[in-house]
Amino acid sequence: MWTQRLMWIAWPAFLVAGVIEILVFAMVDPQDLHWFGQPVTLSRTGVYTLAFFGFWALTMVSSALTTLLAMSPFELNRCPVPDEERPDDCRKHPSCT
Repeated sequence: MWTQRLMWIAWPAFLVAGVIEILVFAMVDPQDLHWFGQPVTLSRTGVYTLAFFGFWALTMVSSALTTLLAMSPFELNRCPVPDEERPDDCRKHPSCT
């Protein structure tokens, strides 16, 4: 279940990060970039790689928030411990309902 959710987050984020990478570097030359007033000393490939992973991380956060907000109250409030293994003072213990 969690691996499926992870793919709901990672795969669309990967695709969007690729599109953002194409759009950004169609207009920006990595050799012209400056960081805190100093020219970036990385190669073009290094800049492309770091930018892609940065874009991917940001779009994964966006997808994760969307997935979290799409969860039903039942999914969020469900206790993962089976009924017979829950402690007596658990609010979801069968004897407390």
